[in-house]
Amino acid sequence: MNPTVRVAITGAAGQIGYALAFRVASGQMFGPETPVILHLIEIPQGLEALGGVVMELEDCAFPLLKGIVPTTDLQEGFRGVNWSLLVGSVPRKQGMERQELLGINGKIFVGQGKAIQQNAASDTRILVVGNPCNTNCLIAMNNARDIPRDRWYAMTRLDENRAKAQLAQKAGVEIPDVDRVTIWGNHSATQYPDFTNARINGKPVTQKISHRAWLETDFIKTVQQRGAEIIKARGASSAGSAANAIIDSVVSVTTPTPGDDWHSVAVCSDGSYGVPAGLMCSFPTRCDGRKVDIVQGVPIDDFSRQKIDVSVAELQEEKQMTSELLGG
Repeated sequence: MNPTVRVAITGAAGQIGYALAFRVASGQMFGPETPVILHLIEIPQGLEALGGVVMELEDCAFPLLKGIVPTTDLQEGFRGVNWSLLVGSVPRKQGMERQELLGINGKIFVGQGKAIQQNAASDTRILVVGNPCNTNCLIAMNNARDIPRDRWYAMTRLDENRAKAQLAQKAGVEIPDVDRVTIWGNHSATQYPDFTNARINGKPVTQKISHRAWLETDFIKTVQQRGAEIIKARGASSAGSAANAIIDSVVSVTTPTPGDDWHSVAVCSDGSYGVPAGLMCSFPTRCDGRKVDIVQGVPIDDFSRQKIDVSVAELQEEKQMTSELLGG
């Protein structure tokens, strides 16, 4: 057996946290040879519901689950953890301005960043899911400056999965036939699902789907607005698909990327593709099992450049809106 991995999940009694905890405990995130201890973090109002989650986890009798730490204390919650999955955040309510949401959630991620730096294991890594996840990750990272920036990620894998599904349905192929799908920029309505470099059965998507107008309009809009459509349909935000994408994200940044494919995740920009250094921006990435790198040399046509620039400008705006939360 491998060494035990301690995994913190914030918002653990929420819909995404509930859908996620059982999959981590079952071994789907780190494999069947890696025991886990779950640190389940909630706000005081969620503590009773968290107790029910703990009972259900116990009742599953997962062989790999070696312990559960339910808590409302960030210091205890992040103590010794190897992975922090920052799921919990305040959802945007009707009439709430984006700057207001950034301010409310930003303060949450200031505290979490400091607590992770003070308590987490020396090899800790962090995936931010709570929205707006790119900027929340930027805030947490800048309040935990002792932790290397290459250990921080914000999730855009759900968008990648959505884009793959849309392309597969349009082309009448299976999901594994679609690869090299990139989500550029922010996890927001400005994100750019890049079809120009995606492939279907090894061929450019544009050769397999001749309807360019659909690719440039309906496809992009569907991916950008999918979350809102799900809320409209089920009365609640994406939970099962988000939890699935969290699993996919961690697998992608901890195991070698197969073949010549790549996957999307927001990482701290090093200036690649004209994205200002320091922004948490989604790129095409590859992993060798230890290190995650931004894929270089991906062609960017004029259409793509325009879309990427719009999303990057939004990230810069969000950074400016939260500048007082980024520390010294």
